[in-house]
Amino acid sequence: MRYPILFFLLLLVLSAAALWLLFDRDMRELKARLHGRSQIVETSIGPVEYGIAGDGHAVLAIHGSGGGFDQGLEFIGPLAEYGFRLIAPSRFGYLRTPAPERFTLESQADAYADLLERLGVEKVVVLGGSAGALSAMQFAIRHPQRCEALVLLVPASYAPDRRPNESAAKSRFAETVMMTALRSDFLFWSAIRVAPDAMTRLILATEPAVVRGADQEDQARVREVLRHILPVSRRAKGLLFDSHTAGNPPPMDLEKINCPVLAISAEDDLYGTAASARHVAASVQDGRLHLYRRGGHLLVGHDEHVWRTISSFISEALADKDAEGGGSS
Repeated sequence: MRYPILFFLLLLVLSAAALWLLFDRDMRELKARLHGRSQIVETSIGPVEYGIAGDGHAVLAIHGSGGGFDQGLEFIGPLAEYGFRLIAPSRFGYLRTPAPERFTLESQADAYADLLERLGVEKVVVLGGSAGALSAMQFAIRHPQRCEALVLLVPASYAPDRRPNESAAKSRFAETVMMTALRSDFLFWSAIRVAPDAMTRLILATEPAVVRGADQEDQARVREVLRHILPVSRRAKGLLFDSHTAGNPPPMDLEKINCPVLAISAEDDLYGTAASARHVAASVQDGRLHLYRRGGHLLVGHDEHVWRTISSFISEALADKDAEGGGSS
């Protein structure tokens, strides 16, 4: 009886070792992809990490939950191919941008303005995705002289008919549990390997059936978005902040946004951002709305059309400003 037990224990140890080696290999690769792609600027609010891609008119590319400058460059990266220069900061609590004590959406927006000041950029088009749309909107409200146009991709912002996200941490205990999970790269890595469909639905708010119905390129994009949340431990504080703000977003003074606004979402986004996009587009002075029937939070199956639509909107907005004599320097 002793030998079968010993054999089972040996098999268990070898399996655990193989699993850990696989995890370690993946984490080394995922951490290596971040090296050398970003810089740090000291602002009045603290250090801000950012990356740059492309050439042309400046676009401030603000990432969503689980991101960082890398998500900004990759998720919004196709816009660079249309002749724009992306400036992609890591928001507070993500990667090498520390989380100041008691920071807010307003202070995050002010940090963007300070970053642009340090970079010598006077005016930008602002593109905010998901939870990043909230600070993007605050930037347009607080720094209207710098914001030439605003694009909101699947905005996790307030709408009267949008229910608060039930995953938001609502108690100290829930916050502790969430932070414990988010600090564990191994737990997150294991989850996306063992239950990719569940994680696609839970984290990316996209039905797995929508992903399975997409082409191979789009399926690979979805897998990479999920995988590139790792190392999640370096994004934990930002994710927790997003769980409070995007999970139960505050109303904003949308009537103060005086630049052209384009809001894009899909009706089947499980975060309910279609309602948010409708609300923003109807509430600002110059709002436009583009909704897809299917595609989820990642707008699966529409990637090329999304960026063509955004590029056309930005070019039109900049041309109108030039015609009015308000072109950027």
